[in-house]
Amino acid sequence: MAGRVLVAGIGNVLLGDDGFGPEVVRRLAGQHDFPEEVRIVDYGIRGLHLAYDLLDPWDGLILIDALPDRGDPSRIVVLELGAEDVPAGGQVDAHSMDPATVLASLAALGGKVPQITLLVGCQVTDVDERIGLTPPVEQAVDEAVRTVQALLTRELTRAEVS
Repeated sequence: MAGRVLVAGIGNVLLGDDGFGPEVVRRLAGQHDFPEEVRIVDYGIRGLHLAYDLLDPWDGLILIDALPDRGDPSRIVVLELGAEDVPAGGQVDAHSMDPATVLASLAALGGKVPQITLLVGCQVTDVDERIGLTPPVEQAVDEAVRTVQALLTRELTRAEVS
């Protein structure tokens, strides 16, 4: 991830555990100093804003998002995303925030997925209308913060050596 890295928290804080991404980004921004080439942003539900920001040249992208219930609640996973993970024929959707739709919107706008694109996700269970994370997901936020820090440190250190 040599060069500029965008860390993007995505999700709806009004839908319980879907607010995972914004909470991780809030804690990252409030607790840590990062080099100027790292930008940390809470995009919330502003998928189109994220797609437009990705039109700028970014060498790396770390998306932080809630994942549908597919396993143990609060489990943190890191997934590498590539062009093959972006649905073909993407259309610009100002209201959809899932990573695949955002990246497909980026392609429709004439941009391309950064060479290194990672998704730090948390398995969630409750995305009903309510404010606040469930206790298991709340406990996973600190692990996600450490995971993002480790990814940034590893990749930025690698860039300095290159």
